[in-house]
Amino acid sequence: MEELEVLSWLTLDSIKKSADIVETVGNLQTDHNMSVFAVIEDDLLELCYSDSAANYLRRYEDRDEFDAALEQRKEEVGEAFYDEDQEFDKDEEEEDELEEDASEEDFETGDESDGY
Repeated sequence: MEELEVLSWLTLDSIKKSADIVETVGNLQTDHNMSVFAVIEDDLLELCYSDSAANYLRRYEDRDEFDAALEQRKEEVGEAFYDEDQEFDKDEEEEDELEEDASEEDFETGDESDGY
């Protein structure tokens, strides 16, 4: 991977116009960064726009490195792919059962009118 700092969004926009956009991650209106993943001929590029840090252009050596960077940016922004194979139901069911057991122990149903 090679990285080059870019001072102007206009420079990044010019590169972006001549590239084939693969995916855009982030949003400058809601986040501080936006990464545009693009391809120009054989070059795999990431154009990073930032309103709080330096802008940069990254060139990746191969498609695997490019795809890994794309997934990493998605995770950073919260746009990562949801894996449906993960099992969260067991933990939630166990927590629900523990909460039900605890609530049953805390309350006794009885006539308390004799105590008044």
